[in-house]
Amino acid sequence: MEQITELGGFLRSLLNWIRSRPLQAFLLAAITGTVIYFFGYLRLYANQSQPIWEWAWLRFLPQYNQEHSKLIPFLVLFLVWYHRDRIRRAHVAGSNLGLIFIGLGVFFYVVAARAFQPRVALFGFPFLVYGMVLYLWGRDMARILRFPIALLLFMIPLGALEQTTFNLQFLIIGAVKVLSGLCGIGLYTVGTSIHPVHGDWGFEIAEGCSGIRSLIAMIMLTAVYVHLCEKKIWKKIVILLASVLFAIVGNAGRIFTIILLGHLGFPKFAGGIYHDWSSQLIFFPIALLCMLGFSRLLNIDYRKRLGKKALREKEEIVYDY
Repeated sequence: MEQITELGGFLRSLLNWIRSRPLQAFLLAAITGTVIYFFGYLRLYANQSQPIWEWAWLRFLPQYNQEHSKLIPFLVLFLVWYHRDRIRRAHVAGSNLGLIFIGLGVFFYVVAARAFQPRVALFGFPFLVYGMVLYLWGRDMARILRFPIALLLFMIPLGALEQTTFNLQFLIIGAVKVLSGLCGIGLYTVGTSIHPVHGDWGFEIAEGCSGIRSLIAMIMLTAVYVHLCEKKIWKKIVILLASVLFAIVGNAGRIFTIILLGHLGFPKFAGGIYHDWSSQLIFFPIALLCMLGFSRLLNIDYRKRLGKKALREKEEIVYDY
């Protein structure tokens, strides 16, 4: 009931805004309609059979390691809802600086249309949205929505960058060999394949197991976490940079469990159903625990703890005396 009341209040606020600022409302509708047409209906790609959003949606699939991008629109809407109180309190005063960002978005779209590179148009889309917000509602609103809008960049299909994560495969294979050795499981590798010293099973560490999918998904989740939970910029940057390490640890832990199941006599299960589901059930819990643990270590007040320890030692000395 409370949510329905809140929705009604939002709709009333929207209607009041339209009545009080009809020119801005008209500009918003015109710009939104233009963007929807050029991104959602104008067929420029795949032999002029697909508009940009259709082209992108067909690449948000497991075979392109990009299925996490389907969650981005819902995540952006959630963050807008999360900041709803700040949005209500924001000072509304349109800024002409927004036209610069709108111009950048249009520029990237034109380049994409001329070069038949839809990824370039998708890169320019957040500039368009940010420019619209800044031009129509001003700097306060743009500051609040800057991060949710920036998340739209994660919708750009990055399958072509898969080869850049090739070295991660060998890094993760090395970590898995160390973990297996500690458990008494002897392994040897042939390229990116792992085989037991004693046994007839083996697994191929494919690019999807250690590449762009888990890396980008973890960076995205870490970015949302630091946006919501961290206040200091330097801590946000440090944790975000460490997200690559969280992804590596999560993948190494996941692959190690597959090796362990193979060693216990279940290689078909380990390489089949378990492999398919372990990315959700094993990788993300390990990687998220690493993220939360690292964040907690970063937020410990070591000076305060050292001060308390020194005080206790001083009290113990006085008591002994």
